[in-house]
Amino acid sequence: MKKLLICLSVLSIIACKEEPKDYVSLSGKIINKNSDSLIVYQGRDISKTIKVNEDGTFSDTLKVTPGVYSIFDGKDGAPVYLKNDLNIKIFVDTENYNESLVFSGKGHENSTFLADKMKLESSLLDIEAMKSLDSAGLESKITSIKKELNAFLDSGKDIDSTIIAKSKKDVEPMLNYYKQYIAEGIALKKSLPKGSVSPSFKNYENIDGSKTSLADLKGKYVYIDIWATWCAPCKAEIPSLKKLDKDYSGKNVTFVSLSVDDDRSHKGSWDKAKGAWKNMVKEKALTGVHLFAPKGWTSQFIRDYKINGIPRFVLIDPNGNIVNPDAPRPSDPELRELFTSLNI
Repeated sequence: MKKLLICLSVLSIIACKEEPKDYVSLSGKIINKNSDSLIVYQGRDISKTIKVNEDGTFSDTLKVTPGVYSIFDGKDGAPVYLKNDLNIKIFVDTENYNESLVFSGKGHENSTFLADKMKLESSLLDIEAMKSLDSAGLESKITSIKKELNAFLDSGKDIDSTIIAKSKKDVEPMLNYYKQYIAEGIALKKSLPKGSVSPSFKNYENIDGSKTSLADLKGKYVYIDIWATWCAPCKAEIPSLKKLDKDYSGKNVTFVSLSVDDDRSHKGSWDKAKGAWKNMVKEKALTGVHLFAPKGWTSQFIRDYKINGIPRFVLIDPNGNIVNPDAPRPSDPELRELFTSLNI
């Protein structure tokens, strides 16, 4: 009888042992949500679109191949390590995305490591500060950042080896990209120095059908957003730009959005390009002054400012002189700090 009880006890333990799940659970809360959905993707493949409730909470499951994925809420994103049988919980406040992002739950360690890596990269890569360096200073800074990132990766002894290997492989290309980008910014400020007369434009079409020249805007600071309707990073700045326009209403600054939509990006048709521009300004209820560059990327003003990629932002003073040929984005707190320093 005693042996029978022991056997039954063993069978009970075996029967109660939870089997690994063939899916991963994702749940959490987004404060100040940017969208009503959360996209989980890897590369160009979307694995799942998860509904975000009115209160910012979400919960869903998906079957995955183990690996690093990305989550995107319509404006911001972050990497996350997913594997079936994990239960990942995410908390983030979009007003302070990097610093507030927290992972918890079963198997959160790899995702937490990735989040810490993202925070470290963000703190080390202070783009505006690095643009103030000379070429030698930039080279030294990049070397220092590389050393610090690799030291961080070496500290991840208990992290999935594939994450460490890929992260180490990505360090060099990532830093080379930023080095080139920042070097171009340094060169730009040399060729278009602060205080020099700004390149100008004349009689650009305004959204209301009138014509506007840069000279018409003298007397106030002019913050110009060079963008296009097809440019996702440009559109991501729209909410911040609209908020700036509202917050600085009546102040000594005019916000101008200059579209470089052209025939090449609209099936060979300038009419379609202009139509897309007009439609988006109307549909998005965009504020500020809206102008259309007559020759797109080859417009003289665009070429004079050496604009090869968008979004790009330019700040000009009330006298028509350059303040910054590569100004901070609307979403960057440094822009408001710059405005404050100029008594705007």
